[in-house]
Amino acid sequence: MADEQQKQTETPEQDSVEQAEAVIEPGADSVEIAAEEGDDVEALKEQLALAEAEIADLQKQLAELQPRAQAEIQNMRRRAELDVEKARKFALEKFTGELLPVVDSLERAIESCQAEDEATKTLKEGVEMTLKLLLDGMGKFNVETVDPQGQAFNPEHHQAMSMVEAPDAEPNTVVAVMQKGYLLNGRLVRPAMVMVAKG
Repeated sequence: MADEQQKQTETPEQDSVEQAEAVIEPGADSVEIAAEEGDDVEALKEQLALAEAEIADLQKQLAELQPRAQAEIQNMRRRAELDVEKARKFALEKFTGELLPVVDSLERAIESCQAEDEATKTLKEGVEMTLKLLLDGMGKFNVETVDPQGQAFNPEHHQAMSMVEAPDAEPNTVVAVMQKGYLLNGRLVRPAMVMVAKG
């Protein structure tokens, strides 16, 4: 019993000692935490400095790329304008190609008519007028005829069917046109089929 009373009397003192230790320990922890926080602040400052340096580097790269990007945009705009202009100028290329056999047929009809025959004279005049109307209409859309009779052979606009002996003509001169060629706004739609004098 006496031992139990002694333990009971000692317990409050021990409790006060433990409480004192508990009070001291958080203080020690707070010092450690403050030291760790100081380390964290330094680490954060280093990260911030690195991030600011990276931002400055990226801003410099952006400033260098901006004029190049603007130049590329201007080039793209110019290319798009040229494409639109070409599309507008050469939109009738296929349509022109479809009309050329009609022109050829009218020209053959005129050639086959006999000038002295009174029966076909009126017909020939009508076909000539029709051909003229058709060629004038095509001319309004910048379709030009390539008829190189007597001119020097040009491989860009002429297609040589054969080379013939022609003593009266210069070498490489077109001596006969088998079929006329046509240009649309300066672009070749169909080459002229020609016979060329031998050199």
